[in-house]
This record gives sequence, structure tokens and C-alpha cells, in this order.
Amino acid sequence: MPTRRDFLRLSALAAAAGCTLGPKRAFAAEGHLIYGVQLYMVRRQAIKDLAGILKAIHAIGYTQIELYPIAYNHSAPELRRILADSGLGAVSGHFDYDGFETKIDYARRLGLEYMVCPMLPRDQWTSAEGFREAAKKFNAWGRQVRDAGMTFAFHNHDYEFKPQGATTGFEVLMQNTDPALVKLELDLYWLTQAGQDPMQMLIRHARRARLIHLKDRLPNVPTSFTPDASSGHFIELGKGTIHWPELLRQAKKQGVRYAFVDQDETTIPVLQSLNQSYDYLQKLNI
Repeated sequence: MPTRRDFLRLSALAAAAGCTLGPKRAFAAEGHLIYGVQLYMVRRQAIKDLAGILKAIHAIGYTQIELYPIAYNHSAPELRRILADSGLGAVSGHFDYDGFETKIDYARRLGLEYMVCPMLPRDQWTSAEGFREAAKKFNAWGRQVRDAGMTFAFHNHDYEFKPQGATTGFEVLMQNTDPALVKLELDLYWLTQAGQDPMQMLIRHARRARLIHLKDRLPNVPTSFTPDASSGHFIELGKGTIHWPELLRQAKKQGVRYAFVDQDETTIPVLQSLNQSYDYLQKLNI
């Protein structure tokens, strides 16, 4: 049971986000997308106080956290307890490419619905053969994850869209994986950063798109094929150039249920950033 000290600590965190603890300002799940936060966004805070930052995210109004490897030093029962105490659900988690298959049972014991591979090893970015190698593993992992009662998905950045001769790494992945086994978590920022049309990508890959990532993009910045600091033109939702109302309505229409805010870096305190993005999403009421 939370103590007075817990409440004071959370109140300080919530104040930093520009909100107050009290009745949770969450969307009703029925008829709306379910909004959450990718744990990577609060990685610096989570390392110091995982339980505290999760409770602060819940205080803003988010109902889900998408897990990230920094949380996997906890046993499955312990991490489930931390999540339950925070009030957040965890439907999805990111798991590193190297050793992915060794985490399948751990993810199952966490009660996840989705296991997401967030990135290929850098040495596989530069050739179509590297993406074909990944596609083989994705098919195998997709089958193993399905047999464990979950769904496998891949999360894009921008490097997958660099031309590889007459094709791209992303197309190699799509052409060489089974759509029944390999789904997508489309990061709409990184699609835009790579010069792709996020609406067309959502529609084109409606059979695969199951989850989406949200962060807005500054105006008048160049596209890229490298997810490094030079590609980080991030800003809170509603303050940039991405057309969120249309994209979110399309995602919902296609059956996407979960959308995670994942602003890699912020120029304001991260909880304040999360609060501003949440307020924008609440006003959209999608």
C-alpha cells in the first residue's frame, strides 16, 4: 500500500509534468485507441526508480507501458508486481535482436501479447543480404512466439528505407516474411523521417500493422536513413508537422488498438513532455 512518502514523491513527479494526482484523466478504452508510453522514453528515470516513474506516467493518464530491456533485470513475477502496483498494463515489450529467442518464455510469463524486435544489428543495415538473414530469423521467431501464445512484430526506424540496389531493406523484410507470423509496429515519425508517407504505409501494411509509435517532427528538417542524433528532430505531439488526427483515425479504422508515445529525446523535462502529448491526444479524443 502506498505510504505518505510515496504520495509526496509521486506528487513531486506529477508536478514536474504539469499535472496533479487525483482522478485519472484516462480515455475510456471502448471506442478509443489505448495510449501508452515506450519505457525507452523514460530510460534515465527508470534506471533510478522504475516503480516511481511508472506511477508518475499513470498519474498523467496513460494506461499502458511498453517494456524495454532496461526492465528485464527483474524476474517476471517481480516485474508484474511493479506494473500492477503502478496501475499500468503492459501489452507489449521490446526485446533485442541478439538473443531474442531466449526471452520468449520470459515474455510469456510477463503476460505480454506482443514481442517486438526494435532494431537489426548495425552490420546488417548495409546489404539486402543482411535483411534477408533477419527475415529468416523473424519467420522462425514469429512461429515460436505464436506457439507461446503471443504475436511477433518488428519496429521500424529510417535505416530500413535506404536503397539497396533496386529495393530497400524494408521491402526485403516484407517480401521474405510470412504476414501471418511477422507483424509491424509502425513508428510514424521514423517513416516520415525516411521520406515515406505514413498514411500510405499504414494502408499498405494494414494486414501487418498492429501497434504504432508516436512522436512529432519539426518543420523544415532533412530526411535521413540513419537513426542518429542528426535525425532526431523530435517535438511533442501536436507541435510538429505530422497529421495526427488523420493517421490515428486510420490506424483505429484498421484495427490498431495500442499507440505508444516514444519521443527519444525532449528539450523539456520528460514528464512535462509526456503530459503535453497526453493533453493533445485527449483533445483529439480518438
